[in-house]
Amino acid sequence: MTIEMKTNYGNIDVSKEVVAVIAGGAAVDCYGIVGMASQKQLKDGITDLLGRENLGRGVVIREEENGPIHIDMYIIVGYGTKISEVAHNVQSKVKYQLKQMLGLKVESVNIFIQGVRVLNP
Repeated sequence: MTIEMKTNYGNIDVSKEVVAVIAGGAAVDCYGIVGMASQKQLKDGITDLLGRENLGRGVVIREEENGPIHIDMYIIVGYGTKISEVAHNVQSKVKYQLKQMLGLKVESVNIFIQGVRVLNP
C-alpha cells in the first residue's frame, strides 16, 4: 500500500513502510523513549524491545479514503519519566517530521505504552 500525494509537478507515491520508519525514528529520538515495541506481540503478553533496524514494526499507518492519516505507535518508556509528557512529545515530533520530510498532514498519532524499562546510566 502507498500513500498518494498530488503536487503541481505530478503524483508522488510513498510506501507506508517508509512513513512508518520515519515516524519510528522520530519517536526514538524523543527523551524518555527506550524503544519501540511490536504490536503483534500483544496477544502473547510479551513486549520485546525492537532495535534500530526494526523501527517501522512498532508503527501502524491507517489512511482513510482520500482523507487524513492516522498513526498508532507502540513504545516503551524509561522509568521515572512523566508518561503523558513523553507521549505528547512523541506526538508532536512525529507530526512535525512527517510534515517537514514528506509534506503529510497527520490527523492523529495514537500512543500505546507497552512497557516501562529502567534507563541505563
